[in-house]
Amino acid sequence: MNKVLRIGTRGSKLALWQANWVAARLGERWPDIRFEIHVIKTAGDQIQDRPLDQIPVLGVFTKELDNALLAHEIDLAVHSMKDRPTDTPEGIAIAAIPERADPRDAFIGKQAAHLCDLPLNAVVGTGSLRRQAQALAIRPDLTTTALRGNIDTRLRKLAESDSLGGIILALAGVHRLSLEKHVTEILDLPQWLPAPAQGALAITARTGDVEVAEVVSAIEDADTRAAATSERALLARLGGGCHVPVGAYAQVHAQRISLSGLIADPDGSHVLRDTVEGPIEQAEALGAQLGKILLERGGADIMSALKRMKDEG
Repeated sequence: MNKVLRIGTRGSKLALWQANWVAARLGERWPDIRFEIHVIKTAGDQIQDRPLDQIPVLGVFTKELDNALLAHEIDLAVHSMKDRPTDTPEGIAIAAIPERADPRDAFIGKQAAHLCDLPLNAVVGTGSLRRQAQALAIRPDLTTTALRGNIDTRLRKLAESDSLGGIILALAGVHRLSLEKHVTEILDLPQWLPAPAQGALAITARTGDVEVAEVVSAIEDADTRAAATSERALLARLGGGCHVPVGAYAQVHAQRISLSGLIADPDGSHVLRDTVEGPIEQAEALGAQLGKILLERGGADIMSALKRMKDEG
């Protein structure tokens, strides 16, 4: 066994917290191994002047880490699972998925504590079409504005803004950075659905690297993998990446999965929802089944309209 394993990560506070958390958990199981953190800049980190869905790179937060793995510059990488494309590149394996953190979204209000209580025509900051669609479905009068950057940057922008009424972001990241005091409302399931696999971490390694796979298996969580597999299969069946208005959440109980999903017009005018249930061993098939149902109910039209919008710039 190699006595030093190099962990690749992005350089944000949240990404470093996640990588160090993984290193600590693995170190508890493998005290004879030293885990080193290696920071790698991704396209999503370097390009800050446009929304993520306008960056012409597949895997804006993952591609450079995958390349570093394949080049043997690192031995494993830690990602937010929701950032990974549904297609895993050849030579890369999702070697472990630890237990999921809280998958819900959080509202941090400035003009009101609750999203529904914002003043008429208030402005909400979010870089996510999924969050935008769900917010506008609840409050069509709201205006949403693209908001990028790490959590600290978003909180600073909210504090300094004269126009923002609040921002929406993932609760898991807020918890991991101990910033819960800023949260004014948790957007509850199942009415408000998170991104597929939100709150879960993906530990990637080279396909066939048996030693690394054995090491990281120590923090694998079977229920979280099943839930993430089901949610990502839904996204894949809809033909979308991580920047489309698709929400999903799978609950695992007594070896069964209940998967809820939605696809929506970005303006919130049309939101399609449904739920499927089945045995845990059919996690991927259930995601594909729900995707097919949503496509047949009108999701195909929504995806076609999104593609036209993107092609037209």
